Amino acid sequence: MVVLAASVVSKSGKVLLSRQFVDMSRIRIEGLLAAFPKLIGTGKQHTYIETENVRYVYQPIEALYLLLVTNKQSNILEDLETLRLLSKTVPEYCLSLDEESIGHAAFELIFAFDEVISLGHKENVTVAQVKQYCEMESQEEKLHKMVMQSKINETKDVMKRKASEIDKSKIEKSRGDRGGFKALQSMGSGRLESSFSDMSIFSNGSGFGNGSGFGLSTDIDSFSNKSKGHTPSSAAAPPKGLGMQLGKSQKTNQFLESLKAEGEVILEDVQPKAGNTKVAAPPPTDPITLTIEEKLNVALKRDGGLSNFDVQGTLSLQILNQDNASVQVQIETGGNPGILFKTHPNINKELFANENILGLKDPKRPFPTGQAGDAAGVGLLKWRMQSVDESMVPLTINCWPSVSGNETYVSIEYEAPSMFDLRNVVISVPLPPLREAPNVRQIDGEWRYNSRNSILEWSILLIDNSNRSGSMEFVVPPADSSAFFPISVQFSATSTFSDLKVVNILPLGSGSPPKFSQRTQLITENYQVV
Repeated sequence: MVVLAASVVSKSGKVLLSRQFVDMSRIRIEGLLAAFPKLIGTGKQHTYIETENVRYVYQPIEALYLLLVTNKQSNILEDLETLRLLSKTVPEYCLSLDEESIGHAAFELIFAFDEVISLGHKENVTVAQVKQYCEMESQEEKLHKMVMQSKINETKDVMKRKASEIDKSKIEKSRGDRGGFKALQSMGSGRLESSFSDMSIFSNGSGFGNGSGFGLSTDIDSFSNKSKGHTPSSAAAPPKGLGMQLGKSQKTNQFLESLKAEGEVILEDVQPKAGNTKVAAPPPTDPITLTIEEKLNVALKRDGGLSNFDVQGTLSLQILNQDNASVQVQIETGGNPGILFKTHPNINKELFANENILGLKDPKRPFPTGQAGDAAGVGLLKWRMQSVDESMVPLTINCWPSVSGNETYVSIEYEAPSMFDLRNVVISVPLPPLREAPNVRQIDGEWRYNSRNSILEWSILLIDNSNRSGSMEFVVPPADSSAFFPISVQFSATSTFSDLKVVNILPLGSGSPPKFSQRTQLITENYQVV
């Protein structure tokens, strides 16, 4: 019997915990665990699934699955016994069997799994023995922690002493600055230049930059120029070795260059130049702002078809001042029968159902107000749409990997129907570990290779009627087709599935309707090809 891995996954297929007991790449175990939810049928009595290469032995534990991945030559009876022991072990470390509890106790569960299974084979232990082994205390560990704590305490004491010494030196030198200024006022012009030179060196070398030192330098500069017109050399160039040198060392540059080579984006400090300073965007000046936002969750099957399609939308209201808070919002829906609307508990549901007007149950009560920087606003309306119709998908991705000799040719194409114009589209394709960037032979758009995460990012700035379809082709060393999945997609649009619009703002009191603006956007929250 050889157990390849023991894992805890959710019923939606999310991997919460996995412990491998044989040499296995991360891509392979992720591929095996990603395929497991698709293989589970409904109404079956047995709790094992066999594929060409492996066997899945699993047991439901509330909303999760405890899963063993074994080879097909293993003894199914011993696998079931191992699974039974693990199912008793997991509740010992988790108060409730949910995703949050599994995440908090992840390391304890991994240690417990190691006590139950060693090199793929079950150990002859009980649950009580597993707990005892994991809770055993080490005297060496205790001694090491005590030594480390003593070093930390000693370092803190040294830090406090140094801080107090620095504070004292600051006070003494600030007193000396004030004394030197008074002395300079009584000196003649012959000794003024030498005194100014000394004080300039001291002020630049100390690095305190306090207010008195800055004023002193300015006064001395003007007085010295008036007296003799001669500029001391020490004031123009501080002596070598004093003060801080802000130039970057060669090692730092090499480190940054290595990070850039791995695909990391390095933001370097740049001194601002005159005329190049960016002006911050002005806050919205409209008294009322309404935001319509829809988040899209889609799971497309790699062989075609739709696994999940879910749209969740919100309408939020932002009012800048209290004078415009007593209003009602009149909206217009697109008439999509598949969308279910749900109002806030404080909203008058009958008024919305009959007249499509969003107003508070108590007309005398105003809406909450917020600052211009508060982008969240007040939620008025939520809606949701689910579908199994593949024609509703705004962007479909097809990936065709094929191995030829010592190379793998991957062709990816996208198709976008005319329902939306998509902006800032990024298609992220996982790749097997590579020594160098893939050879991109053809692409509609731009590409970027993230070597650290081994991801090829395909970027299209805008998809409209001029480019409803496009393709990319690249070549990598030979790899399994599952290594290029799941493909993640990100984009945004200024249209929504609900086609909801704000028609008017109705004031409850006397006066004209206040000016308002509305923002509409569709964004992806989790869009994948699995």
